[in-house]
Amino acid sequence: MGGERAGERPWTFLTNHARVLVMIARHPESRLRDIADAIGITERAAQMIVNDLEGGGYLTRTRIGRRTHYSVHPDRPFRHPADADHLVKELLAVFADHDDHTPLQAAGDQRP
Repeated sequence: MGGERAGERPWTFLTNHARVLVMIARHPESRLRDIADAIGITERAAQMIVNDLEGGGYLTRTRIGRRTHYSVHPDRPFRHPADADHLVKELLAVFADHDDHTPLQAAGDQRP
């Protein structure tokens, strides 16, 4: 990681759960293999994180033919009590809403 000095322990501000959620928000039809590669984790770890996010109500998986489409639920609060007054869409606004894709919409939102 950039900026590390010899002997320092590597760390980041975002968890892998946050990274997976941002990746899915950017690319809702990503394969688990693509998500894992982009984040630098195993495919099994990506699967476990997606299961956690789905179980927590942060995303929904829908099978379309042989592919999986993910819908992110951005109006969910953060899980930690210290952060629960913030919504996931605030995180996604910083990390997922870029010019290279359609802006994030809530699941079920039918706006173009």
